[in-house]
Amino acid sequence: MKFKVGDTVETIDDAISGVITNISENTVTVEDSDGFNFQFVANELMLSASGNSLENAVYNTDFEAVKKEKASKKRKSAPTVKPKERHAPKFEVDLHIHHLTKSTRGMSNFDMLNLQLDTARGQLEFAIRKRIPKIVFIHGVGEGVLRQELETLFSRYNNVTFYDADYKIYGLGATEVRVFQNIDP
Repeated sequence: MKFKVGDTVETIDDAISGVITNISENTVTVEDSDGFNFQFVANELMLSASGNSLENAVYNTDFEAVKKEKASKKRKSAPTVKPKERHAPKFEVDLHIHHLTKSTRGMSNFDMLNLQLDTARGQLEFAIRKRIPKIVFIHGVGEGVLRQELETLFSRYNNVTFYDADYKIYGLGATEVRVFQNIDP
């Protein structure tokens, strides 16, 4: 809004009103009724509405600035989800041993493998009970012992199919399991 020396103005956020005594770039000096000088940025002030000055305030409004302000506050759209990602499994089970126990001290390889298989069995049973259609078991690449044992475990279920998980997301170290709900385990 364009102000000139001698205009009566009010602050937008405070209860201060007065007459403009000086304007330099974006700083406006206002003298209140008690004789104190205050400095404000131009966008913190508005013309006082007294009598017909309300009509002047409407006609002197910078409509282009108002339009720019309204245009800059557009609503952000929700992120689009690709069809492949929409049907991606949400239930992941990481079978790396350091995720399953705090310390492997005193555990043999056999004990670690049994802990991983028991966890996989428990999570698969949970998914079947809760009717979760897809699960990803992250087992890592390694020598393939855990992967072979998981395949043996999954093949014992009639209502389960398994295959390698999405390579782009998990690499070679994951198996995706699909649970069919209408077939008995």
